Amino acid sequence: MTRLTRRAALIGILAAPTLSRAQTIARPARIIVGFPAGGSSDVIARLYAERLRGPAAYATQIVVETRTGAAGRIAVETVKSAIPDGETILQTPASMLTLQPHVFPRQVRYDALVDLVPVSTVVSFPFALAVPAAHPARDFGGFVAWARTQQEVPYASPAAGAAPHFLGVMLARAIGVRMEHVSYRGAAPAMQDLLAGRIQAFIGVLGDIAPFGAQGVRILAVSSERRLPRYPDLPTFAELGHPALTKGEWFGMLLPANTPGPMVQGLFEAIRRAAAEPTMREALERLDYAATVSDSPAAFAARIRREREEWAVTVRESGVQLDDG
Repeated sequence: MTRLTRRAALIGILAAPTLSRAQTIARPARIIVGFPAGGSSDVIARLYAERLRGPAAYATQIVVETRTGAAGRIAVETVKSAIPDGETILQTPASMLTLQPHVFPRQVRYDALVDLVPVSTVVSFPFALAVPAAHPARDFGGFVAWARTQQEVPYASPAAGAAPHFLGVMLARAIGVRMEHVSYRGAAPAMQDLLAGRIQAFIGVLGDIAPFGAQGVRILAVSSERRLPRYPDLPTFAELGHPALTKGEWFGMLLPANTPGPMVQGLFEAIRRAAAEPTMREALERLDYAATVSDSPAAFAARIRREREEWAVTVRESGVQLDDG
């Protein structure tokens, strides 16, 4: 055996345990989400956890843990400070990584491209504007007419500094009214207040709103590029004359910085397999999400960088900057 061949064999032997562990972690792993149980983050994390666990999956056991507070930033910081052994996974909306650094410049104590390792997106989805069924507005035009008779229109979103918050800022500018943001800790409590009529407008993930369509909620518009097959009668903001309100969102999974490359790749491959399962795609479609996997961890990192730069312009032009969350 030549020296080069022996060296290659030795490298292979040393690398084998790491690669094996990346494919199936023996100890329980956890997916950390920053919003309450019952909301979109929790639901998606549980769907993926079910498919990422098992003897031939990413980890033998995976649980979902909620770490709420600070508009979702506590969950990010929890994973940032975790041991980089592949056992602690962050699932977060894009805005925690791309938008909030501009909105909470003193509160955000992490950089997604320095303190974390991007692995992949897992779903993508549109937002929607909804009002209680008893609201005088029967459609988007009616909402605009009603809003222009109000001194100020309070609207709720799942978190301060998240994309729905800024979609409301953009909506107010587009229709020429004053709108006051009301922050909630997740979609579930906001939907409860919307159903009860305690708030008069909510901008959030369509998948969080749609299940309540027959229970006292009216959806007026969606932020998707075109009408959705499941809701052919629901107009987009673009066709209503406001193309700037065409905004989508994604959830992504990340690991702590310095997590070994084989573990990062192992999780990426497991996510890709899970997202390709027909039962997974069907489950997500029923909830109005689309399974969306990045081309690679590097491609996901590039997307975060690009969208972070784009949101910087939006925040700067809006004049909004929050000192706390």
